[in-house]
Amino acid sequence: MTGRFHGVGVGPGDPGLITLKAAGLIAAADVVAYHAGVGKASNARRIAASLIPGSAVEEQLTYPVTTGATDHPGGYAGALADFYEESAARLAVHLDAGRDVVLLSEGDPLFYGSYMYMHDRLSERYETEIVPGVPAFAAATAVAAAPLARQTDVLTVLPGTLPEPELARRLADTDAAVIMKLGRTFPAVCRALESAGRLEHAVYVERASMDGERRLPVAEVDPATVPYFSLILVTGDSRNGRRSRDQAVPEPQAVESAGPAAELLVIGLGPGPGHWLTPEASAALAEVDHVVGYGPYVDRVPQRPGLTRHASGNTVEIDRARLALDLAREGERVAVVSGGDAGVFGMATAVFEAAEDPAYAGVPVRVLPGVSAVQAVAARAGAPVGGDFAVMSLSDRLKPWEVIERRLRAVAEADMALAIYNPASRSRTEQVATAREVLLEHRKPDTVVVVGRSVGRQGESLTVTTLGELDPAGIDMRCLLIVGASGTRLSGAGRVWTPRWVQP
Repeated sequence: MTGRFHGVGVGPGDPGLITLKAAGLIAAADVVAYHAGVGKASNARRIAASLIPGSAVEEQLTYPVTTGATDHPGGYAGALADFYEESAARLAVHLDAGRDVVLLSEGDPLFYGSYMYMHDRLSERYETEIVPGVPAFAAATAVAAAPLARQTDVLTVLPGTLPEPELARRLADTDAAVIMKLGRTFPAVCRALESAGRLEHAVYVERASMDGERRLPVAEVDPATVPYFSLILVTGDSRNGRRSRDQAVPEPQAVESAGPAAELLVIGLGPGPGHWLTPEASAALAEVDHVVGYGPYVDRVPQRPGLTRHASGNTVEIDRARLALDLAREGERVAVVSGGDAGVFGMATAVFEAAEDPAYAGVPVRVLPGVSAVQAVAARAGAPVGGDFAVMSLSDRLKPWEVIERRLRAVAEADMALAIYNPASRSRTEQVATAREVLLEHRKPDTVVVVGRSVGRQGESLTVTTLGELDPAGIDMRCLLIVGASGTRLSGAGRVWTPRWVQP
């Protein structure tokens, strides 16, 4: 019989916050294990010290490195990976001998805890039980004596080690937040809070429930004094009408403008990389007070002081446009953002459609171009759209499939290269196969096809195949297809290009 493995949370620091179940398991344990830094006592053991029986075998698992350098050939990650393997092997010896092992974890075992790495290595081999503990942020919230999240507020837990722009964006897009892992990251976290407009109401809590407990406004904290056992709370403000990302866009309000309307900008952000954003678009985004758009596109706009973000879902384009027009009509400087070029299957047409309402007659609209997805994929492939070409979307959400099929035939008969947006999605899996069959009625099976997936973003891939060998099952919503004309060529270097001239 092997022993049982227990991951036991001992809470944030006050022994009085250990649960009754955790206390019972610790008191009955054959082996009590805990993590500790080099040359440091284990905080988890300190919390549970009065409960550990004298008969228990104690296993201190000492980290080889915490924040310092290491000469391990695998670097920091390699040193820790070896440490966790060795620690798991030490505990496995006890478990194989039939001894029950309790591994103490500060706070909760499954919340930023080292227990998880032991769980990954031991839980499939031994009977395992996890006992939750009070996490540090719950104790800190009690110290701050302020509601962290209420009603429909969205709470986001963030490590302070995130890149500063990413941290600022996430802080701007959530109602309430907990920021962990401070210490050396504190100055950057403060700048991110200020950029997100959340610094004023952010609360710093140090050593919650322990001796030396402190609570201060973040703006008053000396960065040189910030220890590991500290965090920041940004409380939710649903009472003030803050709207979480991806919720429904509010209904337009009929209000009288207090002054002249501001120009509404519709901006193409390009396919993904920041260096594909045009200088004109970048300068405009640095001046506006509001950014409106589909959540993933709003995410790409750097957060800064004074910027309000209005992110929403993927099927509310007209509602988004009306919200932006309402803000501009009230004199607010607003940008509606779109991926790629805003005028190519983007938000520009939705804005102009909404702007036909006489209520927005006084709102000027200007579109700033962006690098389109077809340009990005074509450039990666070579020059497949170097001659005449057409651009189509296979989405039948806004037009009947019969229209799409008729246009496919027309393009195929005209012998032009064809760029295909929206070839497939989770709910549309057959259209690309049907489109392939339609095109094969007029094109040879050896017609060159370029499949670009997530071009310019993480996971980018580019595949060159033929119309006859194109596998529809391998196409998803991240893809853009370029189907060549009869004259499109594949060079010896693997580059695809379409001549500018056409044989008579």
